Amino acid sequence: MTETLTQNEPDAAWQDDVRQGVRHVRDLDRLPLSSGERAAAQEAAAHHKVRAPKAYLDLIDWNDPADPIRAQIIPSPAELDAAEGELDDPIGDHAFSPVPRLTHRHADRVLLFPTYQCAVYCRFCFRKESLTSIGRGYTRAALEPALAYIAAHPEIREVILTGGDPLSLPDAALAEIRARVEAIAHVRLLRIHTRVPVALPSRITPGLVEALQGRLMVTVVTHFNHAREITPATETACRLLRQAGFVLLNQSVLLKGVNDSVEALEELCRELMYRLGVKPYYLHHGDLARGMAHRRTTIAQGQALVEALRARLSGICNPVYVIDLPEGGGKVPLGPCHVEAHDGEHWRLRGLDGEARDYREIVGAGDNRSSKDPTAGS
Repeated sequence: MTETLTQNEPDAAWQDDVRQGVRHVRDLDRLPLSSGERAAAQEAAAHHKVRAPKAYLDLIDWNDPADPIRAQIIPSPAELDAAEGELDDPIGDHAFSPVPRLTHRHADRVLLFPTYQCAVYCRFCFRKESLTSIGRGYTRAALEPALAYIAAHPEIREVILTGGDPLSLPDAALAEIRARVEAIAHVRLLRIHTRVPVALPSRITPGLVEALQGRLMVTVVTHFNHAREITPATETACRLLRQAGFVLLNQSVLLKGVNDSVEALEELCRELMYRLGVKPYYLHHGDLARGMAHRRTTIAQGQALVEALRARLSGICNPVYVIDLPEGGGKVPLGPCHVEAHDGEHWRLRGLDGEARDYREIVGAGDNRSSKDPTAGS
């Protein structure tokens, strides 16, 4: 059984969005680009796939060369300038892949790659090298070693479907994958990382929801980067997912020229929570993907932005600013530290109003454990 993005199924009207969008570098000829832009984009697209559904393309203001959606999906000549230190596997997927289509970097969860195809290819993607070179869709046989690995490791509690974009698969494939994962008794939660609700919201159908419902708790992690991506169609898609009982989170990437202002991030985070019911989860510092230096901010700029956000937004609207370290080091928080000084039980802490205050810990004698061993006495 091989599934692709365009296989027919009963409620597949969303496929018209795919067919009418950009699916190949030659489709760039249909876009309102100058001849110089088109030539540069075609050269860049040869190094990383290009694809965007019509619904997402329709959000672009073609009169604005700095349009934030255009910046995310239209190839730029700056991508051809690889900087020293950029990596083809920025977060160490390959080094922690004991079997094909699986990454096991953290003890209680694994990444499962049912497909390496996406509904939309983002220029800043940290898996751009793999997605361009592998390009394979879903087959039952391809996942067998990964599913056997999960079954043989009882410490695994979460299976994260990623890729590629798992929600670019047809309902039948999703139902089959969900059933195979939930048949493994020690797995408790199915997590799905996807840009489909953003770029192809028509794909979120009752059939898709039904395919994902079963024994497992389901968390859908979306990827909105700018408030312009939030539309009536994305609102309908997220409502359908929420009403199914799925937990909705969002991971954004901090991108220069797209969302690197406090105003842009504030609007995005507010609308995610208040309009879509999606919790802003992570704000990622730009990974060291090749050719993306022109879209990365400095860490100090990111820290200043999230500190300003903290003063403007409620806690539930604030994402955690993180960097996904190379070589599999995992996500490390980069947010501002409010500890000015510490000596024993005495702390000097800076409040959100900018004022530093003294704070003394008061704990029972039996609770005075060593800070170097948080498990002491357990």
